[in-house]
Amino acid sequence: MEMKTLLSGEHDRSNAIVSIHPGAGGTESQDWAEMLLRMYLRWAENHKYKVEMIEYQAGEEAGLKSVTFTVSGEYVYGYLRSEIGVHRLVRISPFDSNSRRHTSFASVFVSPELDENIEVKIEEKDLRVDTYRSSGAGGQHVNVTDSAIRITHLPSGIVVACQNERSQHRNRDTAMKVLKSKLYELELEKKRQELSRIEDAKSDISWGSQIRSYVLHPYRLAKDHRTKKEVGDVDSVLDGKLDPFITEYLQQQKGFSKTS
Repeated sequence: MEMKTLLSGEHDRSNAIVSIHPGAGGTESQDWAEMLLRMYLRWAENHKYKVEMIEYQAGEEAGLKSVTFTVSGEYVYGYLRSEIGVHRLVRISPFDSNSRRHTSFASVFVSPELDENIEVKIEEKDLRVDTYRSSGAGGQHVNVTDSAIRITHLPSGIVVACQNERSQHRNRDTAMKVLKSKLYELELEKKRQELSRIEDAKSDISWGSQIRSYVLHPYRLAKDHRTKKEVGDVDSVLDGKLDPFITEYLQQQKGFSKTS
């Protein structure tokens, strides 16, 4: 009953479309983005949710440049909207021969998979559509195709891609579905920020204002900067045990967080 109360938003019962992008820092941040992907895949697996990879661009040396995937199941968007923002990793870099400590950032964006009846107006003149050949560097994540699609929404600058299907037409349909969901979430975020300004509690998810830190050195701790929730077993968090953070965030949003 408590979770149903917490997950009472308009689209909380929807499936989710998740995108992860590394911050500046090359291989280091790209590897961190790959670690986040694994974390969410394990979380979905633990909850028996279905995951479908839409687009995956591998990094040159390690990690990934970008990834978009859907997670399907009841209340998935309601849970994962708590993950929107910048995630920070502190560790001894496995890519640094001098074993120095590095800080890496990656952004997570989540939008609801919209019902077909929800209309999002997109003008054809506002789109740039490019076709390209998938390299297949994502290995198990994507198919090698000659019909990958990239769509740029010129007014917003949002870029979506799909390389998972062998049909160019199906890739375009999937990419358009992702674009509509991202535009819808963008409008929701604008409304949330406007409400936050009115309430003098603006939520900033720009670079450098991370929502959560994962520290592997010199101590081990995962901490959510919005709720102050801390978990010492950071390895379990990176293995997909996100529910304590998600629940705390949802409780805070409803005004009865248990964390002081």
